[in-house]
Formats: sequence, C-alpha cells, structure tokens
Amino acid sequence: MQRILLAFAVAVYLLAANFESAATPQQNDDAEPITIGPDDWPWWRGPNRNGIADAKQKPPLKWSETENVLWKTPVPGRGHGSPIVVGEQIFLGTADHAAQTQSVLCYDRKSGNLRWQKEIHRGGFEKGGNAKSSLASGTMASDGKRVFVNFLHNKAIYATALDREGKQLWQTKVTDYTLHQGFGSSPTVYKSLLLVAADNKGTGVLAGLDRATGKFVWKQERPKMPNYASPIILTAAGREQLFFIGCEKVTSLEPLTGKKIWEVDGSTTECVTSTVTDGKLIITSGGFPKLHVAAMHADGSGKTVWENKTKVYVPSLIQHRGYLYAVADNGVPVCWKFDTGAEMWKGRLGGNFTASPILVGDLMYATNEVGRTFVFKAQHESFDLVAENQLGNEVMATPTICGGRIYLRVAMGEKGQRQEMLYCVGAGK
Repeated sequence: MQRILLAFAVAVYLLAANFESAATPQQNDDAEPITIGPDDWPWWRGPNRNGIADAKQKPPLKWSETENVLWKTPVPGRGHGSPIVVGEQIFLGTADHAAQTQSVLCYDRKSGNLRWQKEIHRGGFEKGGNAKSSLASGTMASDGKRVFVNFLHNKAIYATALDREGKQLWQTKVTDYTLHQGFGSSPTVYKSLLLVAADNKGTGVLAGLDRATGKFVWKQERPKMPNYASPIILTAAGREQLFFIGCEKVTSLEPLTGKKIWEVDGSTTECVTSTVTDGKLIITSGGFPKLHVAAMHADGSGKTVWENKTKVYVPSLIQHRGYLYAVADNGVPVCWKFDTGAEMWKGRLGGNFTASPILVGDLMYATNEVGRTFVFKAQHESFDLVAENQLGNEVMATPTICGGRIYLRVAMGEKGQRQEMLYCVGAGK
C-alpha cells in the first residue's frame, strides 16, 4: 500500500510540474546580444531608458538656422516620434495622409541624406483623435540588428520588424484598437523580447514578442480604458521590473515572462509619461481625469509617499541626484525632492510642451511646441536658465542627444503648407 501511495504521489507531482511548465511562458534568457554603441540612442528615453544622455557629451548650448546646424533634411509626411540613432543610421516613422501610407525612413547620420524608405502600411487611415496626435507618434526601437515600429493601421495595432537595410522581417497584429485620443506607445527592446503596449477602450494588451520572429511569448489583458504610456524597464527595489502606468493602475511585471510582480491603484486613467525611479520610489503622472504627480514604493507596498496636482501629462520626468525635474505641459519647470515631494523651485519657460526634456550632465534641454529649446541647470538650489534657441515653428517630438549632437524633428509652416525637417545640431559649423 505504501508503494502504491508513493507512486501515486510521484505521478501527481510530475503532472503538476508538467502543468506548471506548460502554463508558464518559457523564455530563453540567452538571446542574441543587443549590439548598441556608446554614441547611439536606440529607443525611447535613450540607452538607460531614463531620458539622460552621456554626461561626457558636449552638445551646443546655442544654435539657429545659421549657427551650429551641421545638416538638415526634409521628412515626408507627419510624425511625432523621436529619431533613433544606431551606428551610422537614423530611423524615423512617418505617416503620409495624402497617400495614406505609413513608412520607416532611414537617414545617413553623417550627411542627413535619405538612405531608404520602406512602406509598412497603405490605407486604413482613421479620422478623429486629438489634434496633437499623429499616425506615427511612437518612437522606434533597435536591437542593433533590426529596427522595430508600432503603427495604428486599419483599427488595429501592428508591430513590424525590419533589418537595417529596410527588408521586412516580420509583422504581428498586437490587438484591435478603439481610437480615442490617438496611439503613441513606443516599443521596448529587452533581452530576447520586444515589449509592446496598446491600451484602449476595446481590447487592451501588454505583451512580449520574440524579437527574432514576432511571435507572442506572453500577453496580459488590460482594462478597457484609453491610455498612452510605453512599457519601461527600470531597476528598482533590487530587481529589474517592467513598469506601466495608467488605466488607474500602477503595474509591475517580470519582463521576460509577463508574470505580475505587483499591481496597485495609484494612477489616473490616461497617462503618457514613462516612469522614473531612484531605486526605491517610482513616479506616476497623468492628466485625465485627475491631474497628479505622485511617488510610490517600487516594491509594490502600495503606499503613496507623496502627491501633488501639477499637470505633467505628456512630457516625461527626470530623476537626478535625489531630485525630480519636470516641465509641466504649460511650460513651468519644477524641481522636487524625490523622496519627499518638497518643492525646491518653480520657474517659467513659456509656451506649451509635448516633448520630454533630456538631461546632459547638469543641463536640461527642453523644447516647446513652437520650436523653442530652453537649456537650464539641473540643480536644486534655484532655477537658472542658460540659453534659448529656435528652429522651426512646431515641435512635438522629443530631441535625441547622442555623440555630442542634437537631432531635432521639427516642422515649418507657412500659408497652410507644413513641412517636417530633421536637423542635426553640433559644434563646428
């Protein structure tokens, strides 16, 4: 009888083990390497996913149409995604409303010449959404071998991979999508995965795709609410976590498996920003229906440490040496103590802001919607404006700063004619 019971127990154990193995996403952690150079900017928020450029870089403080512009080149169509820079190539997504095409553009980093243009989708353009949105608002991503782009096409979100010469490698339908304000979530490269998000009123999804094949490795259903955040990977509370804010939740997942680490109430419904951390706390900010900037514990204990009602809806924030820096949508820069939320100072830049600030060393670069870039010191003692610069008259895309150069996607508009341009700003001209 004992032998029979022992055999039965072993069989139950093996069955349970096999069930768990089948139910848990299996992910190879030893994927082909991500090959990114020290002077590259390969995805949204930069190499370290925090909006901070290499402090050793020395981009110019001053520029204009006649000063420190190394090259400029026309960009067909319309888009609000930032340039990504990989090796000697620059990649942008764009949408041409006249032709109803969504494409990827590749420019030469040294000259600005267009190397190639690859059409990804044709037709299926949907009217509506916020006037500030576009059908190419997400920033692309690269693993060094491939480039990835998310587009809203024909009422669905698609992720597409190209090689660096423009050949399409795969395309995956992520989910159907109910348009509200628009779609602007950027893909995130992490180890063997491409992480994609598509919150909406219909079938919201947060998922991990195999970046070599585009196949789903894991998928999490999301609340049926509009939201515009991008998945972000940060090290906090002693581990790497995939953080995602919005839909009235703050969510932490294991990036490779999609397994939920923790989830708590704490954000508003509609968020755009990517969170930042000091290793202990993370920040949630949003704009509808509640205005808030709040800090909570990164271990999921659920307690909101501090909160205020500043409208930092669209521009992401930056953590630097124990302080939190923001440029509110209405052009007010603010510095708070990261752990307490105590306001250190508040300034005034002017204009409205959609682009996020970028930190280089101790200087913050912030561009408003009419093309004026302000440079101010990232210091907690007082607000100190260093420089102001003007290019174009419409900017929605966050600048990219790498290799000592600034890449700006701007638009010129005169007499109803709009033309986007990509500028390369650097010292020496």
